[in-house]
Amino acid sequence: MDRKQFILRSLQFSVGSFLAAPLLAEQTQRTMSEPMIDGNPTKVTTFAFGQVKLPYAYDALEPHIDAKTMEIHYTKHHAAYVKKVTQAMADENITAGSAKEFFAKVSTYSANARNNGGGAWNHNLYWEVMKPNGGGEPTGKLLDAINGAFGSVAEFKTRFTEMGMKRFGSGWAWLVTNNGKLDVGSTPNQDNPLMDVGEFHGTPLLGMDVWEHAYYLKYQNKRDEYIQNWWNVVNWDAVAQRLG
Repeated sequence: MDRKQFILRSLQFSVGSFLAAPLLAEQTQRTMSEPMIDGNPTKVTTFAFGQVKLPYAYDALEPHIDAKTMEIHYTKHHAAYVKKVTQAMADENITAGSAKEFFAKVSTYSANARNNGGGAWNHNLYWEVMKPNGGGEPTGKLLDAINGAFGSVAEFKTRFTEMGMKRFGSGWAWLVTNNGKLDVGSTPNQDNPLMDVGEFHGTPLLGMDVWEHAYYLKYQNKRDEYIQNWWNVVNWDAVAQRLG
């Protein structure tokens, strides 16, 4: 090999190595993020809590829920739950494929992760099941299910209201489906029926926040007035969609 050929081949090797380096790095990164199962790469997905965009303006639920309460509730309380559970999951190395999976093992996590995870998820549902000019009564499959479980919509509302009124301190009232049947109950603090704690379980269809921060600016200590007016903003279409 003469000197000219040696220099040419050296340049080709150098250029090839330079171009291959990013590809090699990319392949290494992909292999690390996509472990092999039976010889095939599979993506690892890790669930993270987020805050849904509020589907209406802060004042859209007035006069039943005032704008200032909505703004503080969404931008301060809910945002803080999302931020804190994100940090708790990182600090405790918590991984889950979904919210359901997270809550199914919540008894093994810290109170910090449990409370803030519940607060993040519960409020996303809460915003969803309310809407401007809501209220009235459910229809279709949801109406049939409520009548079948409680006898009438009026009886369901009475029992659901009782769950909210009888919850001592802070908590939530829920309508859930469990083994194909509808049921109502309540949970303390930011617990919810998906958690592997407590005695009330099921898949939430409707959730009402009875923490004082949900109503105190407008209703002070009159939780009964808040609940009575809250029925005027219930989004029955969203509840029906959750029932399926």
